[in-house]
Amino acid sequence: MTEQTDPEKEYAAHRPLLFSIAYEVLGSVADAEDVLQDSYLRWRSVDHASVLNPRAYLARIVTRQALGVLRSAARRREEYVGPWLPDPLADDTTAGTGPTGIDHVLTGEAVTTAMLLVLETLTPLQRAVFVLREVFDFDYPEIAAAVGKSEAAVRQLNQRARNQVHARRRTAVADPAEARPIAERFLAAAATGDVQGLMDLLAPDVVFLADGGGVVSAARRPVTGPDKVARMVLGLLVKGARMGELGIRLGVHNGMHSIAVFIDGRLDQVTSIEIRDDTVTAVYCVRNPAKLTAVTIN
Repeated sequence: MTEQTDPEKEYAAHRPLLFSIAYEVLGSVADAEDVLQDSYLRWRSVDHASVLNPRAYLARIVTRQALGVLRSAARRREEYVGPWLPDPLADDTTAGTGPTGIDHVLTGEAVTTAMLLVLETLTPLQRAVFVLREVFDFDYPEIAAAVGKSEAAVRQLNQRARNQVHARRRTAVADPAEARPIAERFLAAAATGDVQGLMDLLAPDVVFLADGGGVVSAARRPVTGPDKVARMVLGLLVKGARMGELGIRLGVHNGMHSIAVFIDGRLDQVTSIEIRDDTVTAVYCVRNPAKLTAVTIN
């Protein structure tokens, strides 16, 4: 980096990438934003004239900060009440912009809830290495510098992570554009209380996961099977309607269609619909208020 380069502009230019790295490693919008704030302060104290590759240098700072947070978060998640789900992240075409907005570069399978839950099974180092290499295509020497390991060790970590991810992956989640007709049918059936209409869209092994964080009412164990999942989805809407004026909007979060449910204008839940081969294979309902504060709804 030359002396003429403005470090503030350099950081701003890379901020969407940096947020995306932090979010992929952590699965939390709030934690990712905290990491970026800490990383920005560290970046300001750097001798910028000596930085030859700002992108790689900034990614190194963010990765190391995120790893520290992830190790701490892993212990907290062991004590989490009920299923833990990643924070809903709006598709990048609808994400907020500006210094306080959630501006990111994530698209496709990497950001889906299904993939982020698979990444939760990796060790912190495996996850960081996999994210930098497989999602953002950093070179192995850059990754080695970011995680403080040798290049050989990083290659081994990535290979183990890839094997584990591939062993747990199913067929790819449908692209939102292709999945939209199924999502619209799902929403129509849910909004009209059509149990059979919902069941017709659900895979035999469909699973419903709800994240209330022990703060609000939510199923604390996975719910499986078309009948039980359909009735769970409809039951939540009926319960919401009893609490106030119900509002429902279809959007895209974590690379999947989502249903945002409002009660008297307050966001109550974001439920993402995982669709594979024209069938709903999973329903992810986030109700934990702490995970909804930064959700973008357009």
